[in-house]
Amino acid sequence: MADCWNTDTGEAVYRSRDAVKNLRIKVRIERVTSTAALSQHLQEEVLSQQDRGAIELETLTSQGQTGDNEEELVVSWQEKLFSQYEMELFQNEAACQTPLDRQYHTEVKALNRAKGRRNHRIFTYTDHDRYTNCLPFHQLHSTDLMTTTKSSPTFLAERMASVRHRRQERRTMDCSIPKSKIINWEPTEDFVKSSHVVNNAMQTMHIMGDLAPPGRLGQKENECLLVTIKTDGSGTVVVKPDFNKGKEPYRIVTEGEKREVWRLTVENVSTAMKPEEKDREQNMYKDLYVRHKEYLNSLVGQDFEMPPVGILRYLMNGEIISAKGFEYDNLYIHFFMELPNNWSSLPFQSLSGVTQTCRTKTLGKENVAFFSYPFSFEAFYMSEKESEESVPQWPVLYFKVLSLDSWQRYRTEGYGYLLFPAIPGKHIITCHTWRPLQTGTVSALRRFFIGGSPELEDHSYVRIPGTFKGERLSRFGFCTETTGSVTFSLHCIQQARSFVDATKLKKRRQKVFDQLGGFSQQGAVSAILEAFQRARRKMQEARESLPKDLITATSQLQIESSA
Repeated sequence: MADCWNTDTGEAVYRSRDAVKNLRIKVRIERVTSTAALSQHLQEEVLSQQDRGAIELETLTSQGQTGDNEEELVVSWQEKLFSQYEMELFQNEAACQTPLDRQYHTEVKALNRAKGRRNHRIFTYTDHDRYTNCLPFHQLHSTDLMTTTKSSPTFLAERMASVRHRRQERRTMDCSIPKSKIINWEPTEDFVKSSHVVNNAMQTMHIMGDLAPPGRLGQKENECLLVTIKTDGSGTVVVKPDFNKGKEPYRIVTEGEKREVWRLTVENVSTAMKPEEKDREQNMYKDLYVRHKEYLNSLVGQDFEMPPVGILRYLMNGEIISAKGFEYDNLYIHFFMELPNNWSSLPFQSLSGVTQTCRTKTLGKENVAFFSYPFSFEAFYMSEKESEESVPQWPVLYFKVLSLDSWQRYRTEGYGYLLFPAIPGKHIITCHTWRPLQTGTVSALRRFFIGGSPELEDHSYVRIPGTFKGERLSRFGFCTETTGSVTFSLHCIQQARSFVDATKLKKRRQKVFDQLGGFSQQGAVSAILEAFQRARRKMQEARESLPKDLITATSQLQIESSA
């Protein structure tokens, strides 16, 4: 009997670009119980003593013992091999309930009319079989695979065993309301632990073995899980246990009174690709990647989209991160952009927005509301003067922080503004806010009990309004109260073609025209051609005036340098 066994029964993960339908696995099982070992040992002794007239102990070996004690089979991916139990089950058409069962009934009848099935003890469960969903842990506990290293499944593995089955049997009370809550606002540690499952769509195949004693095949309690193969659509193949790869076989011990021991050997016998096929496949992938790259380049283009000369394009991708330091809960922010003179936006560009209502969270001594509200803005500045080198005014974002509780009490929490950054790049800006304050106890009681507070008719009054034409804005007698702050994250991009480059090009062009005799732009082409002809005639005259030996030496030097 064998003393060395392979104790590594964990799963192995392989990644391949080849189609999984080309996978071939050779499985071999062999009984190594004491009776079989003794019979084999006695037969070897008898064969060695035949010359001395010894009697062969054929009576110790029953008919078909070799077939019952060992079997070797090559299995393809999702190849259906029927067991003795399934052969007897699907022979009866009345036991077929699903279209798959009726298909199996037809295949079993065809096998019975032919030479029969090519397998004896080894059979398979494919991904479509109803046994595949709940098979692994039920069958792993019916036999002891690798008794030398007993390992219990992890908590996550036990949860994953029923993921596919639970997903198929999931039902709802009606068309819109599920049985379970979609969002658990206060999850406990046990809830997080029990809900931590990975639900990837994978196809599964089980290679089974009927390890029953001779003459008792076809009983479900004697079925044993030999190999499990899983794969997804991205070329990942999971095999448990791993291929032997020349190592010792695995050990399987059945349950029951006899506790029979079997050897298990798993080998990958998939056909390897020929070098020319591999090169052809690599070239095909390269051609595919090149075509995809060309397609993407055709969508993007080779040149940047540039604005016209003298126009500044301003793009800003912003985010309202958080608000903190305000008096009440359930905050939301209303904001809008103000464009100064010479600024414009696209017709479909939205210049205002409202965030979602956000509950505050206590961090330290302050209540913080995390909005994470994104917004984007695009504007154009057109300069009226060619000598203008900087933008006199930048757009402004005005915002108002409000609160709305469950009693529909509406309160103004603060006003603020954000001046668009003049420097492109990333900016984290915190803007402090204030709100108008009305003196007296009545105003404070009204704000607390029924909501409502003084508001600004013109939000641009938070800073100096763009429409103000005076020299100094007076707020004398206007009572305010400092409230909280709002944090913004801004990513700014500026794209422009200034007047400087256009002016230089225009001056250079005018200088050429002046040298050509003050021609207009319509006659510029003919003037350039005439100047070229004059320069060519001068070069020919200079060449003719040179000595011939110098011309010959120069031509030879040019020939040698070109060679």
